[in-house]
Amino acid sequence: MSLVNPCVSCGACCATFRVSFYWAEGDDSAGGYVPNELTEQITPYHRCMQGTNARAPRCVALQGEIGGNISCSIYENRPSPCREFAISVAGSNPACDKARAKYGLAALITIQEVA
Repeated sequence: MSLVNPCVSCGACCATFRVSFYWAEGDDSAGGYVPNELTEQITPYHRCMQGTNARAPRCVALQGEIGGNISCSIYENRPSPCREFAISVAGSNPACDKARAKYGLAALITIQEVA
């Protein structure tokens, strides 16, 4: 059995919130991993993913349609806010619920298992 990850058919968080993080996560610093060319500087110490600092945010790394088949083009090198953003199951992450509601997606009640 494996779990169905609802994020692969959602992506709402990537098109709702600014994804800001400490500058040293960029691959232009020692130990950094986020592709610098996909970021923009917002303060001397913070960057954000391009597209997420807009009035209608959408991360430049997001591929596909919200609520459909969706993926992150830099998933293995995504910044810490993306790594730490939890799926909301039964209201456990109000930010996830808010993003899903913005795109007309129902709140998650459970995570399904597939054979």
